[in-house]
Amino acid sequence: MSSENQRNKARAAEYLAVCDTAPEAGLVQAIAPYISPECVWQGFRPLKDTEGPDALVAQYLAPLRSAFPKLERITHILIGGRSDGTVKGGNDGRAWVGAMGYLDGEQAHPVWGIPVRPGTRRLRWSEFMEFDAESRIIRIQMLIDVLDWLEQMNLSPLPKPKGVPFVWPAPTGCNGVLMEEQDQAKSDDLLAYSRDFIFGGLNAFDKSDLKSMGMARFFHPNVKWYGPGGIGACLSLREFEDFHQKPWLVAFPDRKVGDLDNLFAEGDFVGASSLPGVHATHTGPYQGHPASGCKTAHNGIDFWRRDGDQFTENWVFVDMLHLFGQMGVDLLAQVQELDKK
Repeated sequence: MSSENQRNKARAAEYLAVCDTAPEAGLVQAIAPYISPECVWQGFRPLKDTEGPDALVAQYLAPLRSAFPKLERITHILIGGRSDGTVKGGNDGRAWVGAMGYLDGEQAHPVWGIPVRPGTRRLRWSEFMEFDAESRIIRIQMLIDVLDWLEQMNLSPLPKPKGVPFVWPAPTGCNGVLMEEQDQAKSDDLLAYSRDFIFGGLNAFDKSDLKSMGMARFFHPNVKWYGPGGIGACLSLREFEDFHQKPWLVAFPDRKVGDLDNLFAEGDFVGASSLPGVHATHTGPYQGHPASGCKTAHNGIDFWRRDGDQFTENWVFVDMLHLFGQMGVDLLAQVQELDKK
């Protein structure tokens, strides 16, 4: 596994670099050596899932490069491993690499229904890539935090976040881009710990008491929870409970983590992406919107870092446009109205 993982991480880094630097007219040809012709791309709303390099470039890469002519990628975390993401457990045999950071640049024109405003944007991105035995990418799950992007332009259609906005740092005091081989026993131990946290702790909520999940066992009292646009960062366990968990569980009290598309650990880091990974019913108010009674599936990505015997940092993506769409709310339509004012 170690040589395979090292090869996959190198290929993932090369692929991301090619996406950023290849001439726009030759993007399809440039990425073709890295991805399977049947590669499935699953992304953020308002984009749709696609298959193959031509569709990936046409829907995502070409419009992004055109809208941001001088876009710079900053990578905070890059890790890889074999997935063990099902509720029942057991290595599913799938090899993944996950990465995240910022895309920095000045937006030149509207893209995907997102208006343009003066100034440099820092787009939060994460990309998870599944590899086959020949180290070709066969599936990509990719999120850009569109709501944070809108907040930077004062165009968010949601209320001011309860947490601190625009906090999305690199890991504290260490390098999160793990291009060197890591200790496999340490990674395996962290993966087991993460499964206990997700399928034991998070899924143990009794719909009344936050303590039923036992978060204090997994999260350091001063954990830094870097939440998505619309929620903001929570800079302690108490803030995490007050600013995120309580409002979230009022709105979605029956939320449950199901089988994840991937869950893997390397070194001190854990990554998971699943589109979707959580299912819930919207039975309480959330972000100024009353209960809709709708069944919702939550598309999300997480990275965690463990220091000692607890998680000290957690980077979180939630596709809010996708979530609110299932609640009957078209956030981008509201953005268009805000942009007219």
